[in-house]
Amino acid sequence: MADSITRMQLTRRGLLGAGLAALAVPSLAACSTPAVAGLTGAALDPKTLVFWNLFGGGDGSRMQEMEAGYRRTHGGEASLQATVFAWGNPYYSKLTLATVGNKPPDVAVAHLTRAKLLAQGGVLDEITDEDLSSVGLSASDLDQKSWNTQRTDGRNIAIPLDTHPFVMFFNQDVCEKAGLVENGKLKPISGLKDFEAALAEVSRVTKGGAITSANVNETATPWRLFQTLYSQFSDVKPYLGDDGKTITVDQDAAKEVLATIARWGQKGWLNKALDYAGSQTPMFTGKAGFYLQGEWEITTAQSIKGLKFGMAPVPQLFDKPASQADSHTFVLPKKDRTPEQRKQAMGFIKSMLDQSYTWAQGGHVPAYLPLRDSRKYKDLEPQADYAAAADNAAYDPTAWYSGSGSTFETIVGSQFALVQQGASTPEGALRSASDQLQTYLRTPSPL
Repeated sequence: MADSITRMQLTRRGLLGAGLAALAVPSLAACSTPAVAGLTGAALDPKTLVFWNLFGGGDGSRMQEMEAGYRRTHGGEASLQATVFAWGNPYYSKLTLATVGNKPPDVAVAHLTRAKLLAQGGVLDEITDEDLSSVGLSASDLDQKSWNTQRTDGRNIAIPLDTHPFVMFFNQDVCEKAGLVENGKLKPISGLKDFEAALAEVSRVTKGGAITSANVNETATPWRLFQTLYSQFSDVKPYLGDDGKTITVDQDAAKEVLATIARWGQKGWLNKALDYAGSQTPMFTGKAGFYLQGEWEITTAQSIKGLKFGMAPVPQLFDKPASQADSHTFVLPKKDRTPEQRKQAMGFIKSMLDQSYTWAQGGHVPAYLPLRDSRKYKDLEPQADYAAAADNAAYDPTAWYSGSGSTFETIVGSQFALVQQGASTPEGALRSASDQLQTYLRTPSPL
């Protein structure tokens, strides 16, 4: 099917179509606008910057708004060709193959956890201090947690746009009745005992559930919940070690986290089985007080008429605060670039950072500190209320099969979902996940 779409077969109809297309654009020069180039295969204007990303939904709309801002200040429509590809493994496969085939975009978006793997595979160009300074940037302008995390083998390989942590939404009306809200903000909750007391109070108000988290036909969310709570233990190793060649998860801490999740389900506080959309509904309709998900669902919550809600970092239940997170970053796929082309690519990235307020409205915590530290952002609610979660970001373990939308998340998350459903024990889930990961532990990185 793909071949029939991408290759014009040598039939009479195909030849006629090609001839008509040629007649329709007789005056096109070798260099075209992005729209014409996409239709005809003509070469782009050399001044056109090619940008790839994976943003859909609200993120996609905001990115398009920011792209329009770049075009307004850099020469109009012909200045930028932006293309969106399918999220997850398909996107990263296409980006890798295009780079290896010497047809990469000038700038691409990559999750930080995936960018590190691309860099280790030799797919990305280093971003130097000179690159930053050429457009008035420095490392001190960027969130230090994500900036330090992106460094790979002593090199800068990505410029973070944001951090997107796992957070806790709360229904303001329900939580007020439970005595958990003051002046529209969630009262501080610290420690497992306090949190479970809060769940019990919410359950009394709703006469049922207290907190929801997706776990049916959804594997990323169960992993994010586990990684958030597991990372709150001091001195535990990442789930994977040696770049994904070994399993190093602390079994005692992992079992405690999974047993805690299972106990919430047994008490009726946490849902046993809800898909992604279904997990939102109880909090939106007042049948639960809390909802755990990435902050990007702020757009969905804001669309619910009459819903009064707030957001906060996931409470610290164990030794230290932590929230599973990733970051969207800009990367420079490996290619021969003139100094002018490097500066053009960096200028595009700087333009996107300058428009971080637009991006922050969609929920992501901005990495650009001139915006994040500004009064304008601090007055943005509820976004600013959970910004501290970015300081305690717990990124996924490094492995060629790990990161956002990865095989690792699918394998491990599917097993942890069964614990929440009451269909598996913590010990059984950890053992099954380990068994399924063995093939990947032994397989060298394909990059």
